[in-house]
Amino acid sequence: GLISGVATAAKALKPDIRIIGCEPAMYPSFTAKMRGITAHCGGQTIAEGVAVKTVGELTYGVARPLIDDVLLLEEPHIEQAVALYCNVEKTIAEGAGAASLAALLAYPERFRGKKCGLILCGGNIDTRLLASVLTRELVRAQRLVSLRIVGDDRPGLLSTVAHVIGSMGANIIEVNHNRLALDVPAKGAEFDITIETRDAQHTQEIIDALREKGYPPRSV
Repeated sequence: GLISGVATAAKALKPDIRIIGCEPAMYPSFTAKMRGITAHCGGQTIAEGVAVKTVGELTYGVARPLIDDVLLLEEPHIEQAVALYCNVEKTIAEGAGAASLAALLAYPERFRGKKCGLILCGGNIDTRLLASVLTRELVRAQRLVSLRIVGDDRPGLLSTVAHVIGSMGANIIEVNHNRLALDVPAKGAEFDITIETRDAQHTQEIIDALREKGYPPRSV
């Protein structure tokens, strides 16, 4: 419905303007109808507002002649768009509302060097889901990382590891000990340490420093 009204007005004012729609790859109903194929829809998308299994005939009849293309969006790009609006623009956007920005993130070469207008419409997102999306973006950007270190179960080891991490400006969020892992010697222990860093490069520097100290970590 939104793209029908926008496209009608935009094409009337500027006939050569290109109208690009977008929808979740889990619900490619408009794309399928354009191609004359059956849409296979289903799954948990955060863009519920455009998760349509069947396109309305009236909506399709108005919109189709005015739309130049429809792009399919994977969930990571939609999540990234929601996080960018929140972190950069300080704006709360639901998944469907952030879909146009997700299209730019998913298809950068298609829009490079062009003047683009993005419509942000909708901020109806559950706070728990928003928190999850923002945390997942930290993980995706390698700013929130869980490292597993296997070492001797002796006093001082964790202190040494914590000193390396702290001295490099990272924050330790959580520490878990596992002395029951069967692939670890009986006198050893497994330490899962979740840290918050500045960026991916900072994370790699910490990993390298731990390796130099004799505590080679691996991401988990």
